Amino acid sequence: MNYDVIVIGGGASGMFAATIASARGKRVLILEKNKKLGEKLKISGGGRCNITNAEPDLRKYLARYEPNDKFLFSAFSEFSNLDTFEYFKELNLPLEIEANGRAFPYTRKAIDVFNVLEKELIKNDVEIVTNSPVTKFNHSKGVINSVISHGEEYFANSFILATGGLSHPETGSTGDGFVWLAELGHTISDPTPSIVPLAVADSWIKSLSGTSFENAKIIFFVDGAKSFVKKGKILCTHFGLSGPTILNSAKQVGELLHEGEVTATIDIFPELDHGTLEKKIISIFDENKNKMLKNIFSEIVPPGTASAISSLLSEIDFETKVHSVSKEDRKKMVKMLKELPVTITGLMGFDRAVVADGGVPLEEIDTKTFRSKKVSNLFVTGDLLHINRPSGGFSLQLCWTTGFIAGKNA
Repeated sequence: MNYDVIVIGGGASGMFAATIASARGKRVLILEKNKKLGEKLKISGGGRCNITNAEPDLRKYLARYEPNDKFLFSAFSEFSNLDTFEYFKELNLPLEIEANGRAFPYTRKAIDVFNVLEKELIKNDVEIVTNSPVTKFNHSKGVINSVISHGEEYFANSFILATGGLSHPETGSTGDGFVWLAELGHTISDPTPSIVPLAVADSWIKSLSGTSFENAKIIFFVDGAKSFVKKGKILCTHFGLSGPTILNSAKQVGELLHEGEVTATIDIFPELDHGTLEKKIISIFDENKNKMLKNIFSEIVPPGTASAISSLLSEIDFETKVHSVSKEDRKKMVKMLKELPVTITGLMGFDRAVVADGGVPLEEIDTKTFRSKKVSNLFVTGDLLHINRPSGGFSLQLCWTTGFIAGKNA
């Protein structure tokens, strides 16, 4: 069984690479170990698929991949985030932009992204063999001759490795590619969950599972010393904190956890200073002087959070009437709303990671083609490359760009 190109892994970058290679008239085979292609793609972005980010300035866009931005300029000059917009528009799946430049299919359905890519594979006569994990690479003198899957031997001129990293292992991303790359002579940076929720010790957060602070500020501390600040949406879960703001803090938090005890404070009224927030509370009190504090506290805090936040104010008697709340207690309330306490116990694992870093350092890859510098007919894409990136569409864009370049050159 001879092919021009064999793509190992049928996720986002693998499907895209196969589409581009086959559009050049190459005979292409995809070998996928799962029953179906694109399992991780189908659940990306919570099933909505954050395809890319709309930042129009290429240098600003690439800055989000620091320190690897210098390696990626050539590739993104050929196929950028703006090209992704055009590509899916031509497939009748235009993209729409949400907050912070995040771009989604207009249907907000990840399965629609998968469907249009699968349609292109079928149109281009790409052969697809599923339930077929690759178990061996036959190689010599820096060239792969064939791969073995289920006892069958498949030959090709070029091989594209697109098996993904370690995030969401339930979708088949179990790090197989790292093992093969190491066997073929590549250095592998150990993967860590880099865009991942945070585990916390605080019961008040866990009691708010599913509740979001839409516009909050979180300050992280290590051993009591202020480290860094993030602003944006924060989601409370049954294990801790998540949401875009938290996911994009995880890598830094992970580093802090090696230095000492990591704590944080959440300010749920970042646009108000202490004095202005106190005036807001006084105004609400004035309108409800004869009501019990416990009955009007929900008018002060975000919806659904009154019980959890009041539990942190044990020194205040919520059974008292509003007109009897002392100035001292009011100031305690203001301070708490500006500094909700959090104790970080760790990062969640690969099973909850949106992205895991690790993989082949770009120094070992020709980033104009994504050909291996160790193996002359091997191309490497997507999450197998050791590239840090934030959430917000930057991870999938890396799949599209590396898949395009590999598919064009294989």
